[in-house]
Amino acid sequence: MGKINTQKSFVEGFVRQALLRCVPDTTAAAGEISPLARELFESPETLRVKEEMVRTGKKLWAREYVDGNGGNISCRLSSDYVLSTPTMCSKGDLTVEDLCLVDLENRKVIGDLEPSSEIRLHLEIYKTVPRAGAVIHCHPPHATAYAITGQVPPAGIIPEAEVFAGPMAMAPYETSGTQAFAETIRPYVQHHNTILLANHGIVCWADTVTHAEWSVEVADTYCRTLMLASGLGAPIQKIPPEKIADLLEIKQKLGLPDPRLPASEDAGIPHARVAAEPTETQSPAATSADSRDFEALVASVSEQVLRFINGSK
Repeated sequence: MGKINTQKSFVEGFVRQALLRCVPDTTAAAGEISPLARELFESPETLRVKEEMVRTGKKLWAREYVDGNGGNISCRLSSDYVLSTPTMCSKGDLTVEDLCLVDLENRKVIGDLEPSSEIRLHLEIYKTVPRAGAVIHCHPPHATAYAITGQVPPAGIIPEAEVFAGPMAMAPYETSGTQAFAETIRPYVQHHNTILLANHGIVCWADTVTHAEWSVEVADTYCRTLMLASGLGAPIQKIPPEKIADLLEIKQKLGLPDPRLPASEDAGIPHARVAAEPTETQSPAATSADSRDFEALVASVSEQVLRFINGSK
């Protein structure tokens, strides 16, 4: 009996977390925190994401990619909600308790602190690129040096940069924190996961927070290496064009975008934490349920899963 109860508890927990990510949240009245949002924000999986964001913030600060209260990090938790770092907070001092939950319309849902003033940029990326799972904006000095001189680093020189960061694009300058600033990335973000922001810094998106931070590191190291090489008095050698195809194949397998990939191949890999948007085949109860309906749905789906596991009909 104990084994059966343990199995049931595990399945119900798994089903609940899966449904939280695919059921649009319409359970809260105006001004109230939805039970689904609260459960998502406080779930063990979200705690792991929060810890990942805190670790990443400290890495960015240690690498001198952010100074003062600069930079921001976010992670999409579901089709409705995004975790955000707060405004006016050094990433070196970031804690789990500092993080807040916002929806895709830039409304704070949960959190003691206000979200980053530049969260609009992140939300614009999530809306434009549904497969984006995490976004980092920061000011790494070498990449930012290119951004403030209006130059895009040349592509086709270092394999790691080709796969994880390049070719980069340059978004035009707009006042940070504004909707106009957020919209500057629209023409580029579908086919570039690393974008220079003119006179400002850099923004990278990926499937996870850690992978987005990798893109930042690769991009800044690439820019630094190009600067060093330019002072050696010899031409920079490019990767042979026929070898670029091998790197594009790697990018395609990783689900990373590239303007050189055909549109049909540049589909990307859905972020593991983000379920598909609701479809017409989903239960009406799932798309408009209150908390009691949601728990009934969890019980019903869990029962079907247990039946399948145990081989019964």
